[in-house]
Amino acid sequence: MPRRARSIVGGYAYHVLNRANGRLRLFRKDADFAAFENLLAEAHERVPLRILAYTAMSNHWHFVVWPKRGRDDEVSEFFRWFTLTHSQRWHAHHGTSGMGHVYQGRFKSFPIAADEHLLAVIRYVERNPLRAGLVARAEDWRWGSLRRRVRGTTHERALLADPPTPLPREWTRYVNEPQTEAELAALRACIARGRPFGGERWTEKVSAQLDLQSTLRPRGRPRKDADIVND
Repeated sequence: MPRRARSIVGGYAYHVLNRANGRLRLFRKDADFAAFENLLAEAHERVPLRILAYTAMSNHWHFVVWPKRGRDDEVSEFFRWFTLTHSQRWHAHHGTSGMGHVYQGRFKSFPIAADEHLLAVIRYVERNPLRAGLVARAEDWRWGSLRRRVRGTTHERALLADPPTPLPREWTRYVNEPQTEAELAALRACIARGRPFGGERWTEKVSAQLDLQSTLRPRGRPRKDADIVND
């Protein structure tokens, strides 16, 4: 079955994810993370994609981005250069050129409604290291947007764009509070399938616009009505 073309339209916010190939660790030491952040700044100079949030973990990374209206190619252009250049430099640094892929493949993405759903995704991304037990507080993780947002210099904060839905005043406290299991399950389903994340009407409209209706259908055998959870 041919792979469906990635559907990205400028003007919507998107969650973007990529993972290392197999059991590879993308980041083994602080210098690896620092190289990632330097590369991020380079990519942003080449393609000024609006970055709302990001987090780099040991074997994957998350971004929340907001391409400009009319720039449908902006996300692909940014991450194509970013992942290719990171792969080349990773191989050169580790002496593994020609020994396989660094990433599983192209990035995965899903569109996000510019309301409380966007805040939930940004919170999910910035809370990731805390959820994984890597830090005591989310802002202590050095390799993500929350630390840059609350502790960074003016120059460091300039990498981040203001989201279309303003962050609450007590954002850091909010990120450090656990998300509900229902919200996490909904987000993980969107990550797994590329399903739009928003209210019911918005999701149906955007799914039709971006040819993502298949992401709304359950996988496998049809479920009984009693098994279907209505949000």
